[in-house]
Amino acid sequence: LAGGIILGVALWLRHDSQTTNILYLQLGDKQAPNTFYVGIYILIAVGAVMMFVGFLGCYGAIQESQCLLGTFFTCLVILFACEVAAGIWGFVNKDQIAKDVKQFYDQAFQQALMAESDMNNGKAVVKTFHETLDCCGPDNAVGVITPLWRDDLCPKKESFLKNLIESSNCHKKIDELFSGKLYLIGIAAIVVAVIMIFEMILSMVLCCGIRNSSIY
Repeated sequence: LAGGIILGVALWLRHDSQTTNILYLQLGDKQAPNTFYVGIYILIAVGAVMMFVGFLGCYGAIQESQCLLGTFFTCLVILFACEVAAGIWGFVNKDQIAKDVKQFYDQAFQQALMAESDMNNGKAVVKTFHETLDCCGPDNAVGVITPLWRDDLCPKKESFLKNLIESSNCHKKIDELFSGKLYLIGIAAIVVAVIMIFEMILSMVLCCGIRNSSIY
């Protein structure tokens, strides 16, 4: 059940409309940075393997097989080690992911403001960011005034004053998007780790109990 829940959460994160709209973008021959998906794929793999390993543990307990329970314990140790490594990787790269996406957005934004922007897809990339995240402009002076003079790039508000007040810079929105998603990944990883620790303890207790009962 835990494996199924983790797999479901990971698949939801993988196919979330906001992240897929942004991370599938392509600026010329440059693909949007999709390092974020590495953590998602690890969660998907862990969830799927947990479901299989959980079945192995249940079957081993029903059959009272020391061999199957030992295999179950070994698989859990390997999964736990992989998860710890993935957690360390995620902690190290959590700021870099948003930074790479912001740099990609800034490049597209600069191209969209150029006179020859119609010759590339910078404008389309920027509009996708703006519509998906409901934002406009980067975190600088140009970004602040962009909603006032580039209606073709920014989501249209009902009035000039509303456009000025409600427009939020895209750097902030990108940070919020990925920090929220990474927070969910972190919670899922912690839950899995706690469950795995209990599974390893209980499987060893059961395995030792079976071995001792066979002596008598």
